[in-house]
Amino acid sequence: MELEEVRELFRKDRFATESGMVIDEIGEDYAKCSVVLSERHMNAMGGVMGGVHFTLADFAFAVASNVRHMGTVALSTDISFIGAVKGKKLTAEATLVKDGRTVCCYRIQVKDELGNIAAEVKTVGYHKE
Repeated sequence: MELEEVRELFRKDRFATESGMVIDEIGEDYAKCSVVLSERHMNAMGGVMGGVHFTLADFAFAVASNVRHMGTVALSTDISFIGAVKGKKLTAEATLVKDGRTVCCYRIQVKDELGNIAAEVKTVGYHKE
């Protein structure tokens, strides 16, 4: 699939796309997604809500895993919040760690545009088809 085809397919992922998340790059078992932060992404303390990190990482996993194995869903996700976001944009890069017949594992790193790591994520997925 080409990038524009993938973007069109994932426009249906309304929670992510209506939250401002976009697909920047795709590759073999890889995706890079981002979001420009605004007031709607902030928590009561003025920081970025943890759900933004999680949703962006989940979106990157979905894109990376479904380009080759359409119908892949997350079985479990483990997220560690590493540091505070200092910039105005978050990026999540999902890379394949292991791909089996029915189960896969991806590592997703969430960073701000200054290069600061905001979260480390591991997602185990299941290929439904």
